[in-house]
Amino acid sequence: MRTRLTLIPAALVFVLLAFPLTARADITGFLGVTTTPSNRPNVGFAIGAGLVIVGLEFEYAHTSEDDQVLAPSLRTFMFNGLLQTPIPIAGLQFYGTAGGGVYHETLSNAPDPSETNFGVNIGGGAKMSLVGPLRLRFDYRVFTLSGNPRHSHVQRLYAGVNLKF
Repeated sequence: MRTRLTLIPAALVFVLLAFPLTARADITGFLGVTTTPSNRPNVGFAIGAGLVIVGLEFEYAHTSEDDQVLAPSLRTFMFNGLLQTPIPIAGLQFYGTAGGGVYHETLSNAPDPSETNFGVNIGGGAKMSLVGPLRLRFDYRVFTLSGNPRHSHVQRLYAGVNLKF
């Protein structure tokens, strides 16, 4: 009995070493819309790496300014953690993400034209398989900006082309 209990962990270690998990990386270019306080175009990219379920990502995004409704331009530089489904479900790999980083906001017609501070974000989305390593990525994020931004809670939607390697 004791020998059997010793063999089970040894067999598990052997299987893990014989079939190691490979790290994967991907890059996404995206276009979207920031909806707070008005709909404005957003463009950016994300570079990520991870194992089967857990990943890390750096993301840069820029939202255009809209002077007519006093909506500032917004640049975000975020580092995020991802939890994702280990395999695609009906061609979709779902994920949730949370992270933090730096933002820079500018409104050229304002008395205080810019603000740079720390921000956090949470969101999720899906990556849809197309052909080979090419996928579409759909994402929704909510940003909470510290300091004195014009809008402390900002929402963003985007779609992008994702290449995994």
